[in-house]
Amino acid sequence: MKIAFFDIKPYEREFFEKSLKDKNVELFFFEKTVKEVLEKPMNFDVISVFYTSKIDKDVLNKLPNLKYIQTRSTGVDHLDLVEIYKRGIIASNVVGYAGPCVGEFAYGLLLEAIRKLYVAIVRLKWGCREYEDLKGIEIEGKTIGILGLGTIGTQMAKIAKGFNAKTIGLNRSYKKEFDDLVDEFTQNLDYVLENSDFLFIALPLTPSTKNLINKENIKKFKGKVIVNPARAEIIEEDVYRKFDGIIAADVLPNWDLAKKENIIATPHMAYYTEEALKRIMQISLENLLDFLDGKTPRNCLRVYLEKEHK
Repeated sequence: MKIAFFDIKPYEREFFEKSLKDKNVELFFFEKTVKEVLEKPMNFDVISVFYTSKIDKDVLNKLPNLKYIQTRSTGVDHLDLVEIYKRGIIASNVVGYAGPCVGEFAYGLLLEAIRKLYVAIVRLKWGCREYEDLKGIEIEGKTIGILGLGTIGTQMAKIAKGFNAKTIGLNRSYKKEFDDLVDEFTQNLDYVLENSDFLFIALPLTPSTKNLINKENIKKFKGKVIVNPARAEIIEEDVYRKFDGIIAADVLPNWDLAKKENIIATPHMAYYTEEALKRIMQISLENLLDFLDGKTPRNCLRVYLEKEHK
């Protein structure tokens, strides 16, 4: 069986070579994306990609033997899942790795938004000790609205307790453990917006979440700070351009928006910790080994697809 890894880093190559050395497989490693490599059809049975590789009809047409696709990411908006499953190909993602790294990073973005730490540090490096215009606000006693109570949203809620903040959690489905996790649970987005001082987004980008925060419902938002370490398109682009508060995000729909004074942005690095990278590789390996053993990968995306396109 021929397995190709794209968007691969040296440490990932070393890990997968070592982990798969006793398997009856041929391994191929490419630092470039799928589209950069596939100038002509290639006979890979399995491909492993990162979110930077878009898998669409054109790519699939150049992989006639493809049976399984794994993405070494939680987000799957770069995969045309409808087309993938129409062709009988199995796909999986990485679930459960990002709680600590992204949850903690979200509070870093929040603290920058409300305390202007970076501005103060840069000023002092240039010899300026002025701070009268950098008055902040505290997290303690405020209400944090969390959209999505999966791995990341759960971590956000846990951290909020350390700040002595109240939490309102929104999720499509209810679980009993939410009772101890958040102060209030709701399935009503307007309620979250109307009662939150800070809004955290911890949702995947799907057809149902695209433009979830938009130019109409943003008018209902009580607070002035949105923290979005998730996909940019969950917030309508018009909100990025016209919201009169602060948007702190790890990804933007247009990177030129980072120049706006009220936007704090980082270059899609919330996941990037030593521990998280190890979890990504391990979970990816477990999915791959499931497939090689004739099992359904534990993070198979068929269920995800059925939920979004039922």
